[in-house]
Amino acid sequence: MTVHADSEDAEPLEPGPAGHALFVPVRPGPAGCTTRFFRTAMGGRTAVAFTSERALVRALGPDRPWIRLSEPALRALAEPLGVTDLRIDPVLSAPPAGVGAPAPVAPQRALA
Repeated sequence: MTVHADSEDAEPLEPGPAGHALFVPVRPGPAGCTTRFFRTAMGGRTAVAFTSERALVRALGPDRPWIRLSEPALRALAEPLGVTDLRIDPVLSAPPAGVGAPAPVAPQRALA
């Protein structure tokens, strides 16, 4: 499912200091879309955005909903929640739980 930001209010799509509008992963909910925040390797919260839909799909998969926002608009949404870190086009991520991870192996007992 892809969510587009095609509203009459063009301000969130205006290019900011970082350039063009970014592709930002979201979660659809009953009140609309909510920006998805992620965790860094050190456990801190971070906003994530991509410079193209292709980069987003490569990192998060084809079924991830997204909207387009400028960098300043994304930072304005994240700041009140205490999220000040922004990663653009991240390429390293852990696979979702249960996907690509080997099954746990029970310890072997020596035969007596």
